[in-house]
Amino acid sequence: MLRPLKTLATLIAFLAVSHSAWSQFTKINDDPDAAFKEARELYQKGEYSLAYPFFKILYTQGVANSNLPVNVQLETKYYYIICGLQLNDSSAVPMAISFIDLEHHTPRIEMMGFYLAEYYFRTKLFGDALVYYEKSGIDNLDNAQIAEMKFHKAYSYFALQQFNNARPLFNVIRQIPSDPNYTDANYYFGFISFYDKNYDDALAAFHIAETNAAYQNIVPFYLAEIYYFNGDKDKALEAAENAIKKSGQFYDIQLKQLAGHLLFEKKEYDRARPYLEEYVMKTDKVSRQDLYQLSYCYYVAHDWDKSIAGFKQLGGKEDSLAQNSMYLLADAYLKTGQKANARNAFLFCASNNSNPTQKEISIFSYAKLSYELGFLDIAQKEFQRFISGYPSSVYLQEARELQVSTLANTSNYKDALLLFESLPIQSENVKKVYPRILYGRATELINDQHLDSADELLTRLIKVPYNTLQLQPAYFWKGEIAYRNGAFDDAISYFTEYLKNPKVNGEANLFNARYDLAYSLLKREDYNNALQYFQQIGNPSVIATPTEQDAYLRAADCYFMNRDYKKALEMYETVISQHAKSADYALYQKAVIAGAGNNSAEKIRLLQSLDKLYPGSGLFADASLEIANTYLADEKYTEAIPALNSVLRAKTATALWPQAYLKIGVADFNLDKTDEALSNFKELVTRYPNSPESDEAIEYIRNIFISRQKPGDFIAFMKQNGKPVTYSEEDSLTYRSALLPYEAKDVNNALKGFHDYLAKFPDGQYAVEANYFSAELLSAKKDAAGALPFYMAVAALAPNKYAERSVLQSARTYYFDLKDYANAEKYFIQLKVIATQQDNRLEAMRGLLRCQFKLEQWKEAGANAQELLQEKGAAADDRMMANMVVAKGQQADNQLAQAMDAYRQVIATGKSELAAEAQYHIAEILFRQDNLKESEKAAFEVIRKSGSYELWVTKSYLLLGDIYYKEKDLFNAEATYKSVAENATIAELKSEAQQKLAQVTAEKNKTDKVEQQ
Repeated sequence: MLRPLKTLATLIAFLAVSHSAWSQFTKINDDPDAAFKEARELYQKGEYSLAYPFFKILYTQGVANSNLPVNVQLETKYYYIICGLQLNDSSAVPMAISFIDLEHHTPRIEMMGFYLAEYYFRTKLFGDALVYYEKSGIDNLDNAQIAEMKFHKAYSYFALQQFNNARPLFNVIRQIPSDPNYTDANYYFGFISFYDKNYDDALAAFHIAETNAAYQNIVPFYLAEIYYFNGDKDKALEAAENAIKKSGQFYDIQLKQLAGHLLFEKKEYDRARPYLEEYVMKTDKVSRQDLYQLSYCYYVAHDWDKSIAGFKQLGGKEDSLAQNSMYLLADAYLKTGQKANARNAFLFCASNNSNPTQKEISIFSYAKLSYELGFLDIAQKEFQRFISGYPSSVYLQEARELQVSTLANTSNYKDALLLFESLPIQSENVKKVYPRILYGRATELINDQHLDSADELLTRLIKVPYNTLQLQPAYFWKGEIAYRNGAFDDAISYFTEYLKNPKVNGEANLFNARYDLAYSLLKREDYNNALQYFQQIGNPSVIATPTEQDAYLRAADCYFMNRDYKKALEMYETVISQHAKSADYALYQKAVIAGAGNNSAEKIRLLQSLDKLYPGSGLFADASLEIANTYLADEKYTEAIPALNSVLRAKTATALWPQAYLKIGVADFNLDKTDEALSNFKELVTRYPNSPESDEAIEYIRNIFISRQKPGDFIAFMKQNGKPVTYSEEDSLTYRSALLPYEAKDVNNALKGFHDYLAKFPDGQYAVEANYFSAELLSAKKDAAGALPFYMAVAALAPNKYAERSVLQSARTYYFDLKDYANAEKYFIQLKVIATQQDNRLEAMRGLLRCQFKLEQWKEAGANAQELLQEKGAAADDRMMANMVVAKGQQADNQLAQAMDAYRQVIATGKSELAAEAQYHIAEILFRQDNLKESEKAAFEVIRKSGSYELWVTKSYLLLGDIYYKEKDLFNAEATYKSVAENATIAELKSEAQQKLAQVTAEKNKTDKVEQQ
């Protein structure tokens, strides 16, 4: 052992003797031998510091020139070096090494090795100490030195962790009670035995060491550990707690850890908690088990916040501790009302396979909480996963019912309907959801133009229980479908039923019902009742909506049709005075009333003023045609021709051109301008061979040629235009043979007959009819792709009486069925030009807008959107699309505030994919503005209300993860990214989630206090 420091008295004595020794230095040259003897005497007394100066002088100054014998010189050098080593003078070390290597006096060499080893031992150079202990031997050492060397050698091995070499040396010393290192040797032997798990040897040795005050604050820890490892946990706990009660324990915190573990195992959580709490608080890195046990103690004590803080750090592994921690964490979150965090904890638990029961409950709970919190897309997938994986679970029925509700709440009515009808048991709870599913699916089918299928579901809805909320809107849509299908009597019946107890649901409202009912009555020519409903909603004011203005105008039309011209005229003049959007129409009708009063001059005056008063009016061509008709009726043929030429100059009135050509020809014919008449008739037949006017023109052409006695020229003309006279008769017979099965509703034979006709007469007189009827038959068979070529053929022959519907059906097929938006756009453009019905014109404009949106033609879409919004009868989805176009443009231009306002108008219009996208973009803008709380709310709105639209829901989840990450909430960021990475079906977004998950996991590990063992 290291010697204790000298006392103060010894130091004083040393100084006194030192003064006496220096007085002797002058005698060295007089009697060197005497000086050597005196120095050796001091050395032998252990007074190395006093002997050292003498030996130094003798060695450095006197020995080389003295007459001392060689052996005395060697002794002087020997004692000088040893004194330096004993006084820890590092300069003595190389001298000692040289002495050992160069001298030949074995006893002195071995003793020098001993003292050099002791020097290295004292300076903690244990490896060097062991080298020279091996060179020292024991023959020249006394018993005390031998005992000291054995202990120091053992300790050196111990310090170098060469326990196998240290153990036998300590074992020898520890069995000699008289050895001064007896207690120390027992301690170190006990430590090595403990390290080697030789607990019995360790226990015996530690019991000896604990009697020494130096080890009373160390050994209790090892004793408690040994009792624990030997299975005597009660004794281990007793030893640990007794030691803790004593102050100054070196392993105090470890003893508290052990006591905490033991009490935890005994389920004495209240006693365990303070021990574990102090250990975790004072330790830089704690094991997962320690943190789990402390967190569980908090959990049992209902200290939810502290248990949550602990359990949160224990996920990320695939073992039972991680799974159980997440399970308890989820419950703690539920106890504190934190459902969102509980959901994330159940997600981690559900992905762990250690405990099957916990996994089952967690999958169900994760799905249920996802449903309750509005993560409906996740809920749907997890319920499906649960139903497939646990077909015998006690939660199975509840999962099935919740899945139906989930699908309904995400507007996925199609799948909800299929699932409901597949349920083996339909409880009253799920039956309550059924009417909402039927109604939702029906409205989807209406939006997709599948009116017959929608009508069937609405019929079913009317008959099922729990339909109170949907019943009246169902009557509204039944009426709407009937109206669109031209079944006006049914429409009148359903709208009347709706109006008995009107319930508002989007477009199903009192105003629209009255408007559509009025139009249905108008179509049935029931002008009195139509007038009643038009009057309830009509308003001519310039601030009124286009629909209100239209209703007022239609009320005027009802008076007009009832020949109450005075009242009609009064209302038309009101519209004109208000400068309303339809003032040009009111002026037109005012002119017609003048004509009905036989005031042709006034009629013509009013019609001629229309273009001046309302330049660009869409009625200009109609007014010109009506002027011409008035002149023709009065046999003023010359005056009629300029008006008809005006029609031909109107590029937007191509539908009227066949009539204009015919009537110009008729006027010229009556003016005996047969050449001019013939020219116009030929132009008509050549350009519009399939129009009804063309057939009428042929009769005039026949008469002209016959009057000129040129029948051959007539036959040549007919051949030139693909209508030889003999050919016409065969054409007619062949077509008639196909028409007979059509009229008999023999679909297959009719299709064959029309096919044969078109094969033989592709440009025949009845080609339009054959193509159209073929298209209609195939469309009735739900063969939209098969019908398309026939509709296109009719559309190519426009104008004709079937062109408008054929163009419409072609556009619909390309848009809805083929997703070919470029071709759909072409037909919607054509429909917009030729449409004579307001409903079709509106559909053309809205279809065109959607095509432009799909094709990202933002400039064209923006202009078209503004035009559509001005149209009377523009529906909610039209306004939604228009505002979406505006918002996208503003966001692209970084006009973020304006863009958000436009996006909010999209959302306010109703639930749709566009609304989902708009809500996402609002969240995105808020995130970029660093408004994280509002961004989080906006993202949740997408998830809760738009579950059917996977793209925007998934992007919203990723945005939520970004928000949590930016807020340093790594637990929820990790859970969110993990959910997307595991559940997303969109490859690009799945990959993005995986990358972000890796990033947040890496950062989480940097700040983790828990040792991940």
